[in-house]
Amino acid sequence: MYRFSSTYSNSNLSYLGVLLLPLLLLSQIPFQLVSCGNIVQFLPGFEGPLPFVLETGYVGVGEGEDVQAFYYFIESENNPKEDPLMLWLTGGPGCSALSGLVFEIGPLAFRYEEYNGSLPNLVLRPHSWTKVSNIIFVDLPVFTGFTYARTESVAQRSDSSLAHQVHQFLRKWLVDHPKFLSNEAYIGGDSYSGIPIPAIVQEISQGNKEGLQPWINLQGYLLGNPVTTRTEKNYAIPFAHGMGLISDELYESLQKNCGGEYINVDTKNVLCSRDLNSYSEAISGLNTAHILDLKCEWLDNEISWRRSLIKKDQSKFLNTHLKLPPLNCRSYAYFLCAYWANDDNVRKALHIHKGSIGKWHRCNYNVPNKIDISSSFEYHVNLSKKGYRSLIYSGDHDLTVPFLATQAWVRSLNYSIVDDWRQWRINDQVGGYTRTYSNRMTFATVKGGGHTAPEYKPEECFTIYSRWISNMAL
Repeated sequence: MYRFSSTYSNSNLSYLGVLLLPLLLLSQIPFQLVSCGNIVQFLPGFEGPLPFVLETGYVGVGEGEDVQAFYYFIESENNPKEDPLMLWLTGGPGCSALSGLVFEIGPLAFRYEEYNGSLPNLVLRPHSWTKVSNIIFVDLPVFTGFTYARTESVAQRSDSSLAHQVHQFLRKWLVDHPKFLSNEAYIGGDSYSGIPIPAIVQEISQGNKEGLQPWINLQGYLLGNPVTTRTEKNYAIPFAHGMGLISDELYESLQKNCGGEYINVDTKNVLCSRDLNSYSEAISGLNTAHILDLKCEWLDNEISWRRSLIKKDQSKFLNTHLKLPPLNCRSYAYFLCAYWANDDNVRKALHIHKGSIGKWHRCNYNVPNKIDISSSFEYHVNLSKKGYRSLIYSGDHDLTVPFLATQAWVRSLNYSIVDDWRQWRINDQVGGYTRTYSNRMTFATVKGGGHTAPEYKPEECFTIYSRWISNMAL
């Protein structure tokens, strides 16, 4: 759930400059106690009152609060006063927090049933991470989900601005929710969020050190299937070879002709380009998010499709470029989600500002993103020195961000091993493998998991999270 492409080149901002500028700006912002949320007791598509506390609202961030960041907050179903508080970002950049809520770690999911023109139905998810923690799902960066900009000047996305806005969001949100000030705080996310989250944690830590208020009881962070160095694609070919997707001969030729570098290959390197074409042909037809899952077309034109079905005008539907995925395709639920989120009654129930956005997209890739954090590796180094806990996990069938890539940068931190490579188990079965380092970082694979792991293996990922968040060994 991420894209590397950008219409902007890398910035030459120094690490110190990126860190200190937002802190100077943040220190000038008067935090006023103003209500920013509304309790939602009923949701269209869900039968009866919600059996958990859901709050939705906006927090203004940026200069003049011109970015109105939308959030879903769900209290822990266990002990909200004492359970940890986690802020969760979905990847992209530009994928809505609702995607994380209903497809990955939240307490709701869409019922898989054929769409008939009525509102899709919601059901409870048994392995929600809200069983053990309070979670704030945030729609950031700008133009993600229901988050909108009030002026054109703040419409540009960048990695560093996302980090600054999330930092500001959390401090403001805590001012409005003082009963959670003492709770242990964590920042979590997956996929592309592996780039901004370490920077967010670093910025919050520095803000605490500088005396910014309110103080945040920051304890650590967690990342799933994370982009980190932006060189993850170099590990796709070794992964594909290990999984039996390409031949020994092609792998050896790729190594020889490309030298292990498969990104931005020199066009003059004819032999490498030839081998890469052979590799692309070999994996064509596979779902890179999960190499065992069905590859189903998904086009973000759900509303047009819906109107065609409601009108029962099948000829019009069939003459378009849309393709309806089979009910057993994972992308079918993405269609259902878009219908649901674009329904007027749903928006009213969620207290969406009327007229603030047009069509809701699960992932909005149409806004350029300036890449000014080329790698988050150095942030991990600094956070390790500060002693923050971290959990890094990967689905072991993910070709998009292969676990080999994540394992490589974790290993290159060069910390000693305190709990060596071993199985972690669930229901007397192997759930994956794990290793823990002296910098309080735990790395884990999820057997059978894809990109991202909780979407494919919810019970296994809940087990990992619930053990880790409780300071237990996996």
